[in-house]
Amino acid sequence: MMNFKARLLGLAFAAADALVEVGADGCVSMALGAAPGDESAASWTGSRFSDLFKDGRQVLERACPSGPGRRSEECEALIRCIDGRVRRCRVRAFSVPELAPAISYAIAYLGPAIAEIAHEPVPLLDVSGFMIEADRLFAERPRDPDLTLSFVTLSAEAGESAEVGRMIASTLQDASIGGGGAARLSPMHYALLRLAGDARDIAAELNEAAQREGVELNAGEVSTAIPVGAPPLCALRALRFAIESCLKDGGMAEPDKTFSQSLKQTLKEAEGFRAMVRGRDFALHYQPIVDLDSRAVHHFEALARFPGDTAGPASRIHMAEELALIEGFDLAVVEKALGRMKRPGSGLLKVAVNISAGSLASDSYVDAVLRMTAANPRDRQRLIIEITETAALADIDAANRRIAALRGSGVTVCIDDFGVGAASFTYLQRLSVDAVKIDGGFVRDLAGDPRARTMIRSMVELCQSMGLETIAEMVETEEAATALQSLGVGYGQGWLFGRPEAEPRTTIAALPVRRKGAVEAWG
Repeated sequence: MMNFKARLLGLAFAAADALVEVGADGCVSMALGAAPGDESAASWTGSRFSDLFKDGRQVLERACPSGPGRRSEECEALIRCIDGRVRRCRVRAFSVPELAPAISYAIAYLGPAIAEIAHEPVPLLDVSGFMIEADRLFAERPRDPDLTLSFVTLSAEAGESAEVGRMIASTLQDASIGGGGAARLSPMHYALLRLAGDARDIAAELNEAAQREGVELNAGEVSTAIPVGAPPLCALRALRFAIESCLKDGGMAEPDKTFSQSLKQTLKEAEGFRAMVRGRDFALHYQPIVDLDSRAVHHFEALARFPGDTAGPASRIHMAEELALIEGFDLAVVEKALGRMKRPGSGLLKVAVNISAGSLASDSYVDAVLRMTAANPRDRQRLIIEITETAALADIDAANRRIAALRGSGVTVCIDDFGVGAASFTYLQRLSVDAVKIDGGFVRDLAGDPRARTMIRSMVELCQSMGLETIAEMVETEEAATALQSLGVGYGQGWLFGRPEAEPRTTIAALPVRRKGAVEAWG
């Protein structure tokens, strides 16, 4: 009685045309409901469950509950009819604890039965789509079995043969995990993610099938395992490097080794970055931002400097954003900047720190900043946070709520590099901030390009209409400073006023200073 009730519970978990119970041996131990044709599902009893489907292995991979009492994700499949046709269906698995280790599968049919030849493979993914699919698959681990990354190269293009193109797509998709993890990187380069235990010789299958169509593909395949426990973001970064190497100069020299080496290097760099943040093993240099009218220092931007780094911090920052390590670093920068602001003799020193968009993806960054400044809330009025656009904001509305919490506490918020990124105007439209920093590229072109002058004027007018202050980067000449001032830009930053230094200088000796001291304006 208990088993029958458990089966009914399994049937009730989804609107299904058939319920199948599969034992540990992979065979159907019970089937209720209708088969895809006119027969009863009971006729399946004793058959291997995977044999009921056109791509049974993929059904087992995709419809797999993560534990007792849990459902799997729903997947679409083609189920076989006894007359040779197939029928589209949705399959979902459920692990009924009382029936363990047996698994219950609910099958819902979609549309009528069709001839199997009518099923065309979907187009292969492009590079971007492959990275998105890889991101999804990596994120699902460690539930999934080990994965293998395979690269396939052809010494000749498939030409205009649509049939060969379909054959390539179908073969790669059938071999890929979930049926959707295969991509066409270039006319002769392909990649797919597979289960580690899959021993199929994909290159041989492609070559044999192409020969039947009178085409010589001369396909070759190299594969490399993705190590168990490899952080998903590290694996994704290594995959991107391998694909870039594959496509560079049209070559594909040992992409499997490129991936393995890149993954090792990424893991090493990630641990090095974590250690650097833990030990606070970096310095802040301070570059002045001045009021263009008075030429007095208004505040300083704190710029990170890493030990032994002669190429600049940009590549490490980008890596930290890719690997979701940036929030810890951003908070370490705030901690150091606040420590410098609190030193005796610092007066009302104001400091701007950069924050990656990735750090605004959760409440933890804002909560940490507010905790750091809770003992002396007035410090918040001397802290300026610049939002960089090196990584995109995934949820702008949520980010705006976090920005509002910072501004409500007294922290000034600025959009960095305004005008250069695709999201700049979206940020300006949807984020409530206090200031924008005009990208230095416009300032650099100011002298020789009338369009740069027009664009700066337009940006300034837009910001003024919204009540926002403006800062110009890369101000290197007095002519540029004067031109920016005439266009209405409020503040300037650049070598004209001072290079980044280990200690902030509150006066600029090389320039005529009309009024000394800090400007008590915004921020």
